[in-house]
Amino acid sequence: EERAAVKFCFLLGKSGTETLEMLKTAYKDDAMGKTQVFEWFSRFKNGEMSIDDKPRSGRPSTARTHENVEKIREIIKEHRRRTIEEIVELSGVTWSSAARFVAVGKEKTAEALSSISKDEFRQCFETWNKRLDKCISVSGEYFEGD
Repeated sequence: EERAAVKFCFLLGKSGTETLEMLKTAYKDDAMGKTQVFEWFSRFKNGEMSIDDKPRSGRPSTARTHENVEKIREIIKEHRRRTIEEIVELSGVTWSSAARFVAVGKEKTAEALSSISKDEFRQCFETWNKRLDKCISVSGEYFEGD
């Protein structure tokens, strides 16, 4: 479905970047990645207009199943500083699959952070800093409000 959308945008003369933004708007977290979009654009520019998979040898990837994605999300939620090796051990996916999952997460986090304005970030930081000072001044005792 997304490949057809990429081909449609290509035929309309949209750039790869414009197409990527449109896919993110339409498909949110399930959108095709930047590398894939640009690979499809490259194929179309070279005259390969089929959106079907190229035949390849070997068994199909089984790492990116809904079950595995959820399992890895839970593993990371439990402890956000896990290494890729720990994720592999706990999830049973390959190292490259776990690394790919972590890279996508970092990319999404960077996008989310870059969408926050400097003023919003500064205001949030100042509020957090005041609250930290309050926690220190009451020696960790419970308090309500600012």
